[in-house]
Parts: sequence; C-alpha cells; structure tokens
Amino acid sequence: MSYYQQQNRRKLTIGQDGNALTLLIAINLTIFVVLKFTEVVYYFSFGEEGKALYNTQVLHYISIPSSIEGFIKQPWTLITYMFVHDDVWHIIANMLWLWGFGYILQDLTGNRQLAPLYIYGGLAGAAVFLITHNTIPVLEASGRPMIGASAGVMAIAIAATVLAPGYRIFPFLNGGIPLWVLTVIFLIIDLATIPNNNAGGHLAHLGGAAMGFVYMVALKRGTDWGLWMNNFFDWINNLFNPEKPKKGKVIKSQLFYKSKVEPYKKTPLITQQRVDEILDKISQKGYSSLTEEEKEMLKRASAEDI
Repeated sequence: MSYYQQQNRRKLTIGQDGNALTLLIAINLTIFVVLKFTEVVYYFSFGEEGKALYNTQVLHYISIPSSIEGFIKQPWTLITYMFVHDDVWHIIANMLWLWGFGYILQDLTGNRQLAPLYIYGGLAGAAVFLITHNTIPVLEASGRPMIGASAGVMAIAIAATVLAPGYRIFPFLNGGIPLWVLTVIFLIIDLATIPNNNAGGHLAHLGGAAMGFVYMVALKRGTDWGLWMNNFFDWINNLFNPEKPKKGKVIKSQLFYKSKVEPYKKTPLITQQRVDEILDKISQKGYSSLTEEEKEMLKRASAEDI
C-alpha cells in the first residue's frame, strides 16, 4: 500500500460526524421502509389491487423509465431511482456490498469521495440504461423501469479497487484475499447474469463500474470531480448551522472582538518611590504634565494614604 493510502487510513465508526457511508445506508433503508409502509397501506385500502395501484401511483414516479419520452416527463427519477428498492433481498445485497466496498474506500480516502462516487455511478448507470434500452431492440421491447443502488455501489467497488488493488480482506484466510479478486468475481457474476434477468440493469451496473474507474484515475492525477458536490453539500449543511458566521463577517470579529470593554485593565503597582517621582514631576513641570496613568496612580495613592 502506498504512503498516500496509509496516510488517509482512519478508524471509522457508525456515529462519526460526516460518515458518508452511514448516511447513504441510512437514506436507502429509510426510503425502503417508508415505501414498504406505503405499500402496506395500499394493500389494506384496496386489497389485491393495492399492489398494482402502488406500482402505478407511487413506484412509477420514482423509478427511471426505459423510454426517452418517459424520462423527459420524469427527469427527477435520474436521482430518485438510485435510492429506491422494492425487494428485501435486493436492498440487503446492495447495502452489504455498499458497506464492504464503501468502508474500504473511506478507510483509504476519508469521507469526501464516497457520496460523489455513488451519485456519479448512479448517473452513469442511468445513462447506459437509457441508451441501451433505446438502441438495442431486445431491451427496448421489455420497457422495464430501473431502481436500485447497484450502479452507484459498482462505481465505489471499482474506485476502491483502482486505488488499492492489493488491499487485503479476510486476513484469517491465508493472509487475506486481495481486493481485486473480489471485484473481478463481482463483475463476472454481473456479466454472467445479463441474459437471465434484468439485462438493462446489469448493463447499467457496468456503466457505474466505468465511472468508478474514470473517477479514480482522474483523482489520482489531481482532479477531484467530487469537489463541487462536496462544496454544495457543505453549503446546504451550513444553512442550518447556527455556528456559521454571517455573510461578510469573520468568526473572530463576530464572536470575540465585538465587545467595547477591554478584556482586562492593567493596574500598575504603587510604591512610595513611584509616588515621590510623580510628586517631583509635579513640582518641576506642573500637574498638567502627568499622564493619565500617573494621575490615576496618584489618586489611588491618596486613597490608600501612601
């Protein structure tokens, strides 16, 4: 492992501030629970027809359509689809892969690259999904919309592998398995299942993988594609941050240097010798020649009868 990777390694905990991995998993799980609760409400309200109504009235509007015309009518699905799951095993599998590869990536780079990679991967997956479904007749005929975090997770997996292919996992197994081996297995499984089920979705995963590779290569060359996104997230977060200074003000001037009263007042020590020197000065140059400090000292000396 390179020096750069060693320097960026850090212990991550679930409650750590700014833990993008925990936040992404929490968002996905929360949306899944809300959607499943909504589906249950539809079932109790409409019986067996509730599932079909739920699909057309709820799930349809947050899944990315396979047709260009449908996508133009629902452009927000470019973002929403990557946080939506409709099957328990689907979300469990995606969150396990996200946790595994996401932890490794944050262990190597910190908290600033995970969310941008997830979103970029999801966008790339959506682009591949729309292109293939409108150019390949077999896929075009299916008309199946897409949901799930798989493209974003794939981008994270490839990015972590590009950054540290020799990263060892499961060290108790003969010294550990290199990360690149696990990633290759992940890709082979994805490619092998293309003809069996949801071919467009698997091709979208490969789009996410390509984005993860390009993103990390650019980062290693000094170009951070996620910088603007992180700045935007920081701006949103600071909108609700009471500790953030107001526009045009510096923190130190707003919090510490606004008082009109001096933080302390210097009080010189009064001695008989110092009093005699002040009296000599008065006799030679007059009272008006005294400084404010000397006048204050003389006044204190008289009060203390020195």
